[in-house]
Amino acid sequence: MAAKKAEETEWQGLPGPFRFEVVAECSHTRARAGLLHTAHGTVETPVFMPVGTQATVKGLTQRMLAEELQAPLILANTYHLYLRPGHKAIEELGGLHRFMGWPRALLTDSGGFQIFSLAGLRKVTASGVVFRSHLDGSEHLFTPESTVDAQHSLGSDIMMVLDECTEYPVSHERARASMETTLQWAERAFEHWRKSHDESRALFPIVQGSMFEHLRRECAERLAMLNAPGYAIGGLSVGEPRAMSYEMVEATEPMLPKDRPRYVMGVGMLHELGEYVARGVDMMDCVLPTRNARNGYLFTSSGPVVIKNAAWSRDTRPVDEKCSCYTCRNFSRAYLRHLFLAREMLFGTLATLHNVSVYLDRMRRIREAILFGDLPEYLALIRAEEEKRS
Repeated sequence: MAAKKAEETEWQGLPGPFRFEVVAECSHTRARAGLLHTAHGTVETPVFMPVGTQATVKGLTQRMLAEELQAPLILANTYHLYLRPGHKAIEELGGLHRFMGWPRALLTDSGGFQIFSLAGLRKVTASGVVFRSHLDGSEHLFTPESTVDAQHSLGSDIMMVLDECTEYPVSHERARASMETTLQWAERAFEHWRKSHDESRALFPIVQGSMFEHLRRECAERLAMLNAPGYAIGGLSVGEPRAMSYEMVEATEPMLPKDRPRYVMGVGMLHELGEYVARGVDMMDCVLPTRNARNGYLFTSSGPVVIKNAAWSRDTRPVDEKCSCYTCRNFSRAYLRHLFLAREMLFGTLATLHNVSVYLDRMRRIREAILFGDLPEYLALIRAEEEKRS
């Protein structure tokens, strides 16, 4: 069955190059295929964004990302770039795109999650978050307004508001208080953005509410009133069971505008990408493909390969015979195992290139399945393979 053609919707978002259009919808799930238009190119969605925290995807050159992997959109982190080399320094050097030599679209996280992870080094106040640098202990203040200014200096195509992310589990009282803080900060951020900056760069608010469905729905409904160019769902992958993550997305998605992109932050494992897409998600990011690669854990179509295992010491096969990435076209498991055990830098590059390629290819196949109307069958195949391995 062909995918259901998306209904035409009048875009009432912002002027300039940022625009989102839904081009097809799955008739049996909430999945949709879209086009995200930015000043640095059009991004086909659903999309997985490789994480380039410090203006680099660890182990890869920008040429590898753009030409070999065809990544249309990557992520960098405001917290880290604010501390080093500084957002003003990057602005003086021509902005983040020029600074890092990246020609395509960029999203920057506000740094809220990184500050959340600082634990004893941060304090939430009415103004924002006071925190101490993990580099030198110096004290800083992030406010909803200052994080918008910092990201504007960086020149990212998509900016995120400052939010408060809670650990798991938390009490209902704590979750509601955090949600109210997030909502207040979002209102302040959007007021500042619309008064002070060129709105052609998109700003996304972030839905919070911990693992309470009614708080998630309430937060999403109230954020929808901002008429934002896109919306993010945060506070997941903080230790909760994966089924609960799915439930929070399911509860949130119907409350968000249908003609705006939805971004679930910090997810997930390879087999989970399709599950989030089926729940109406357009954008995802996660450090797993890069971090796992450096640790010798490689994703393949037939399950993970732990490259240090002695079983691969004489194996002339590529990591994945179904993969066409540079690593799999040119190198054997035996060679990659040798590089890993010898602690050669090249291993990190080849392994990361492969893992990111697998993630991007999986998302492209998911998009094709939506366009051709066979997403349920494709997801059933993925689920069956994962169940067989578990």
